[in-house]
Amino acid sequence: MTRYDILTAVPTAFHRDGSLDLEGSRAIFRFVGESGNEGAFVLGTTGEFPAVDVAEFTSLVEAALAELADRMRVVVHVGQPSTFEAVRLTRIARELGATEFAALTPYYLRSTDDAIFDYYQAVSDAVGDGRLYVYIYPARSGNPVSPELLVRLSTLPNVVGAKISELSLDDIAEYRSVVPADFELYTGADRDLIAAVGSGAQGVVSGVSSVTPKPFRSLADAARSGDAAAIASAQDAVDEVVALIGGDMARMKEGYRALGVTDTHCRMAIAEPTDAERAAVAQVVAKHR
Repeated sequence: MTRYDILTAVPTAFHRDGSLDLEGSRAIFRFVGESGNEGAFVLGTTGEFPAVDVAEFTSLVEAALAELADRMRVVVHVGQPSTFEAVRLTRIARELGATEFAALTPYYLRSTDDAIFDYYQAVSDAVGDGRLYVYIYPARSGNPVSPELLVRLSTLPNVVGAKISELSLDDIAEYRSVVPADFELYTGADRDLIAAVGSGAQGVVSGVSSVTPKPFRSLADAARSGDAAAIASAQDAVDEVVALIGGDMARMKEGYRALGVTDTHCRMAIAEPTDAERAAVAQVVAKHR
């Protein structure tokens, strides 16, 4: 059966001074938990993971599992520049009860294919009997994963799939053509659920769906039904919210303020929305809530 899974990439809440807002993050987790989506992807790019320390990581994973584990899948991102740090985070998350993990390739410094393979082998070992996704995002990590390398990684015992960000549908199709049939692929392009599944993916990891889940659920439901008119209508709604909010965490957090979920801010150097953008975000989330 064709899948149209939506994993919500969840933002992390911070106070205006940059300190972690754990209660605000819990409120976001609860909001996401009511979305009906298949899962949550926590502490990824949308979660500003490079700005989160180990103690905060531990608190956030514990909170995510407490708020979400009974409602949906929880995929914990553990990727780091070094194998040592990625393995350390994996072990922490596993001890807290996480069973699904994702790891961005090593980043900042260039790595060889062999070094990337060794990194994932170590993380796979740390996952134990859990499930691990390769997170491919060369635009941010600086390290691409060729189809040949992904095939090698798919042989590791706990590597079950990949999340693919800012690559083309042709790239997804090329990965699909070489990896095992049960190897899962997720696009990171919010609006591409239908197109990505058509190229061989199982779904999308979407940050925008963390604020406006209903258009995404409508699109997935329409796709499963095969209703062309419903698909077109839902796709228009998804396109509308993605065009306005996109991958901008500050706008997502403005959406949470407009919805009354929590008053939250970004820790990383992300520009705040203008007054006009705030008004537009409030209007679009009200329309699609």
